[in-house]
Amino acid sequence: MPSRLLLLVFTLLLMGGCSSPEEAVTTADSATALGDPVENVFLITLDGLRWEEVFTGADPWLLNNNDYTNNREEVASRFWRDTPEARREALMPFFWDVIADEGTLWGNRHLGSTGEVTNGEVFSYPGYNEILTGFADETIVSNDKVPNRNETVLEWVNGQPGFEGRVAAFGSWDVFPYIVNEERSGVPVNAGFDSAEGELTEKEAWLNELQAQTPSPWTAVRLDVFTHHYALETLKSDRPRLVYISYGETDDFAHDGDYRHYLDAAYRTDAFIRDLWTWVQNDPGYAGKTTFLITTDHGRGEQDRWVGHGADWKGSEAIWVAALGPGFPHVGEVGIAVSGEVPAPVYQNQMAATVAELLGLDYTNRLPIGGSLLD
Repeated sequence: MPSRLLLLVFTLLLMGGCSSPEEAVTTADSATALGDPVENVFLITLDGLRWEEVFTGADPWLLNNNDYTNNREEVASRFWRDTPEARREALMPFFWDVIADEGTLWGNRHLGSTGEVTNGEVFSYPGYNEILTGFADETIVSNDKVPNRNETVLEWVNGQPGFEGRVAAFGSWDVFPYIVNEERSGVPVNAGFDSAEGELTEKEAWLNELQAQTPSPWTAVRLDVFTHHYALETLKSDRPRLVYISYGETDDFAHDGDYRHYLDAAYRTDAFIRDLWTWVQNDPGYAGKTTFLITTDHGRGEQDRWVGHGADWKGSEAIWVAALGPGFPHVGEVGIAVSGEVPAPVYQNQMAATVAELLGLDYTNRLPIGGSLLD
């Protein structure tokens, strides 16, 4: 099926149908330039950020609980508003000022839109494998530093004509070189406490020095500011076409039971993504030809169970997805349309094929993959 028709069908499904074919074409064409080419994709993940915060902002139960939130008045002044719509915009203004207006967001369960993981473990390594390969591998049952036996979409794209050496990955968690299997794949991965290597820009040299002098709250995860700026410097110098960036602070602050810093991390990461998008729109090589696909590796529990996730933590299976840029219809927040139809669910195993399809590639793997969001 031609990609333009795929996108039109996709728009109809999300909007619950239109009254006529003419109305459908008008709606789709006014929402996005469907013919715009996609030459570059940024796949971005926010580790363990719940759909609840993305779609409703600060959680009143956690915000008002002294066990999880200190300096409550100061935190409330920044993030508490009377309505969920105002709270989410205060927490993630780029998502709700820009993506909701120019892109698409899935996963607001209050509106009948669901996102789900398909792996049974519901924690990070299995989740990132599912995101990056397009299938759940039942043999991955830990976060141990074991080289991934599966070929990720990053590795696969790196082997396609025109993409050799144009793929790069960045992560705050030090397990990503194993998840991507950097040694076998040939995809450079700057993660954990890695420094920039090779011929350094002035800023990369400064980042190396600053990172070495900056303590992290965790032994396996660096602060996201380093991940972000290492990625941005590589964009400027190496011009990758497929970029994977994993921000990690939201998950680790949640595991620490620190809701204040969890909210701060979500707010900062939203600003990082805005920073990337602004840079892309001002760079002639990327502007108008670059799409962002944004998601998370897992959800979290509710109330006291918010600190964790996994098979026994209800809510961990719930994820969200956002897309911004050419190649997607600009639907905004997906939910039950006026017709009352419930949107089709989205799945974590659809991310890899979506990345490839946006780049005009037909992704295959040794196991069945979950298909694309554009199918």
